[in-house]
Amino acid sequence: MLNEIDLSRADLNLLVLFETVLDEGNVGRAAERLNLSASAVSHGLGRLRRMLNDPLFLKTPKGVVPTDRAKELATPIADILARVRSVISTAEPFDPARARRRFTIGTADGFSVFLPPLLDEIARNAPGIDLVVRHMQMETALSDLDGRLIDVAIAPFYELPARFSAQPLYEEEFVVAARSGHPFLKNPTIENYCRMQHLLVAPRGDLRGLVDELLESRGLSRRVALAVPNFLLALDLVSKTQLICFLPKRFVAMHAERFAVATAKLTLGLGSPSVQAVVPKAALMDTGLVWLLDVLRRSG
Repeated sequence: MLNEIDLSRADLNLLVLFETVLDEGNVGRAAERLNLSASAVSHGLGRLRRMLNDPLFLKTPKGVVPTDRAKELATPIADILARVRSVISTAEPFDPARARRRFTIGTADGFSVFLPPLLDEIARNAPGIDLVVRHMQMETALSDLDGRLIDVAIAPFYELPARFSAQPLYEEEFVVAARSGHPFLKNPTIENYCRMQHLLVAPRGDLRGLVDELLESRGLSRRVALAVPNFLLALDLVSKTQLICFLPKRFVAMHAERFAVATAKLTLGLGSPSVQAVVPKAALMDTGLVWLLDVLRRSG
């Protein structure tokens, strides 16, 4: 049998020290932030190096830099501390003004319009809250929530198991985006649409999507000349080429100042999906997560 690690000999504070030194890149600044002496931080790093069997941080004229092993450990240690902070936060009322916590949100870039108002709210009222936004595949969204890889999943969800709670954020509409002055914009009919060259957002690299199925049901077809993995790349390419693409209306509006792109409505039966914030029902015991959901709702 493998020998189990004796966790009673491990000090969780050493992981906090690791996180702080990594963030500051300087032992002195880390000591100030932790309200410790520089020698105490150095002593703690020594213990951590022996525990993890790696130098972790190398001295330079400007401070310290992480070793490759420290870089590998950065994400799992951050996840461990985030979960510990989440557990502790449920034991007392959540005060966003004083809280120090990290939330991980899973979404796709086309549904990231919630970020600017959410960041404004955090800057004003919850300066100790950090966010991590992970690109999320719909096929793995629920398992990511179950595994606590993400705290919240934001996307259109159509069916959910009973163990999940969904909070509607906003109704989305898909529009045809094209560079300003594109010929399609002067005559945005289905027939003219089918004559154009098309760009498809397809994370798995498919050249066929829901639009193709809807066109086929009408006896029509289109040519998908290019498939790209995300919405932002699609928007950039649309602004620079003759390609046109169905994109979320709010997403295009959010980036309107950066890209010379115009939109046109085309009735094709795509509907107006409801973008929702989904969490496990069991997680609603976490008052910090409930606060985040409330901010998201008000930002939608």
